[in-house]
Amino acid sequence: MTIGLVYAMTLEIESLLTNENAQPLQTVAGVPFYRIRDNVIACAGGVGKVNAAMATQLMISLYQPDLILNAGVAGCFDHAGIGDLVLAESFMQHDFDTSNIGDEECFVSTVNCTYFPTSDFDKAKAAMDKVGLPYRTGLVATGDWFGVDCDRSRRIAEKFGPLLCEMEGCAIAQVCMRNGVKFMSLKSVSDCLFEHHDFYFNFPTAMKDLNRVVVKFIDALEG
Repeated sequence: MTIGLVYAMTLEIESLLTNENAQPLQTVAGVPFYRIRDNVIACAGGVGKVNAAMATQLMISLYQPDLILNAGVAGCFDHAGIGDLVLAESFMQHDFDTSNIGDEECFVSTVNCTYFPTSDFDKAKAAMDKVGLPYRTGLVATGDWFGVDCDRSRRIAEKFGPLLCEMEGCAIAQVCMRNGVKFMSLKSVSDCLFEHHDFYFNFPTAMKDLNRVVVKFIDALEG
């Protein structure tokens, strides 16, 4: 099974590149690709939905993966510890709104979906159980907006009930759906939107163990 790892930032991918077998492959349209193992290719596509969609399509077109795994950091609408793991169950796009022409809010008419479930969720959970670390599951809200404690965040939380907020996952899910490629996502909590009066974002702690878990998760999926 060939697996494509899609990250947003190069900082998120760095620890994978210490693998002695890791090697740069090519950079296409500004997206760097790396071979992590014989059957694992990783890329850092950039922040936001357009970058994520482009990187995912490039990954699929260039390397024909059987599975796309999106990994990275995300804000949490609920109480969580920085670095807590979340296996995404489904995605939605909180900033897609054609309700003025009669659609349900966040309904994506091109593919006629509001919610984009991840693939083989029971298999993904079984793999995380093998990893042996605590994790949560839930809905992830994607949008081109960095979530903070404000009215907009509260409205998203109250209307849709997502666990996490980030900027790429639903775009990746849509591209995978349209290409018929399986999609999973593993996130690490970088901040909790409603728990700090002042903005607090802890990227180093969120990323400290994530890629180690990603590798173990892949091993468990393949085992």
